[in-house]
Amino acid sequence: MTDNMRGLDLIRDVNVSLTVELGRASMMLKDVLELGEDAIVPLDRQVDELLDVYVNGKAIAKGEVVTEGGRFALRIVEMAGEKRTEETA
Repeated sequence: MTDNMRGLDLIRDVNVSLTVELGRASMMLKDVLELGEDAIVPLDRQVDELLDVYVNGKAIAKGEVVTEGGRFALRIVEMAGEKRTEETA
């Protein structure tokens, strides 16, 4: 076993926060205060764009929403630093 693998074994049980960002919106506070049930807030992401995946605030991947067993799930499509090619897109 390499030293890197032994080092990773020491931290494998550390809890981290995984966040998936659907999109963002910039609004005036007065508009936020007027939000209510059935309000629609347009986001900056297109329907066919991949979602950003963060671990403790650091971008690590891009993915897409899928359903599994009646729940939302995430399919990782691209890891940070990797670029999709037309063949895999």
